[in-house]
Amino acid sequence: MKKAGIIMVIGSLLLLGLFKFPLWNIMLGAPQYPEPLGMNIHLDGIQGVEEFDIQNIDGLNHYIGMKTIPKAEEMWEFSVFPKVILGMSLLGVLIGVLGFAGKISYKFFLGWFVLMSVLGILGMYDFNLWLTEYGSDLDPKAILKLKNPDGTPMSYKPPLFGHQKLLNFDVTSLPHIGGYLMFVGMFLTLVAFWLGRKFSLKTAK
Repeated sequence: MKKAGIIMVIGSLLLLGLFKFPLWNIMLGAPQYPEPLGMNIHLDGIQGVEEFDIQNIDGLNHYIGMKTIPKAEEMWEFSVFPKVILGMSLLGVLIGVLGFAGKISYKFFLGWFVLMSVLGILGMYDFNLWLTEYGSDLDPKAILKLKNPDGTPMSYKPPLFGHQKLLNFDVTSLPHIGGYLMFVGMFLTLVAFWLGRKFSLKTAK
């Protein structure tokens, strides 16, 4: 059980990588932009991959009526998400320490994983809602008013995950370093659960 507790602590601490590295990345490439434009989504705000990327993306979006990329203080998520991640990391460390000391069941490791998964799904759902609004709520007075073949206004919603063609732009949305650290950390908590269960079954014989 001690090994399981240690792995649980390590997995939980990996979540803290989100305070240093971006969670997600969206890149926009087009023939007129040999160097793609990009933005990194952090726990506490959105930053350009390069110095003027946000400014350039906002400039392009202006022509089709999209809103400017929000600042951290304009979205409640950027004040809540850091607290959630810090709280879950500390909770996971506490569970790991108690598991190491044999004070709680290995089932708490799985409980933490389930709770973190639910919070992660809710976070992705919220992020997708923001992308939908960002790409669909267009200014009717925009310079360019493009429509679908059926006459409905065209949506410029970036993909939540993967690649999508938006006009002449190739848009790619993928996890960044912080996101991968979070996924690895969550996987390690499953490993901790498996080791804890294995130890419990062995000692029960």
